[in-house]
Amino acid sequence: MIDIKAIKKGLSALSKVDEDIAKAYKNIGPPEPRIRENNFASFLSIIIGQQISTKAAAAIMSRVVSTLPSLTASSILDTDGQLLRDAGLSWRKIEYAKGLALAVTTGELAIDELDAMSDQEVIDSITRLRGFGPWSAEIYLMFSLHRPDIFPADDLALLSALAHLKSLKERPTPKEARTLIEHWSPNKSVGALFLWHYYHQL
Repeated sequence: MIDIKAIKKGLSALSKVDEDIAKAYKNIGPPEPRIRENNFASFLSIIIGQQISTKAAAAIMSRVVSTLPSLTASSILDTDGQLLRDAGLSWRKIEYAKGLALAVTTGELAIDELDAMSDQEVIDSITRLRGFGPWSAEIYLMFSLHRPDIFPADDLALLSALAHLKSLKERPTPKEARTLIEHWSPNKSVGALFLWHYYHQL
């Protein structure tokens, strides 16, 4: 679990291998932990949070929770799409949510088995689902499975923060970003969490 103690330990290690992290960490301190459960609700929250702000996603998630009789795959399948649309989900995200729910109920996605898989096996399992790309899988690995060495390089906020941290003229591509932070291993998850924290200070 990436708690505040683990975050501080990770940042201490990162500060020894990256002077830009060391300087920024001294100025803004550690980020707060972001911990989610390894369950269906966390997958649903990832769908809801795609391409919208954290605040907007939280508001929609709250309305979805109020709409559903229970936060389960079967409830999503049994709930009329218009009710989910009224709660704030787009029709595309409703399609993704119902596809996720079907995958869970048929056993195509066995959430309870993910924790025993390697990082790449988890990514492969999740990205088979419609609406779940590498970013979604890596977010789940970081926050729900608490894997320590994950960097969601497709995240625009991370790329912008990394560009600023490294005094780059342009935002790096995901591939360039992965190269730039390769020396952060085995603490890439803490590094990514710190970059989001850093981004909100810009």
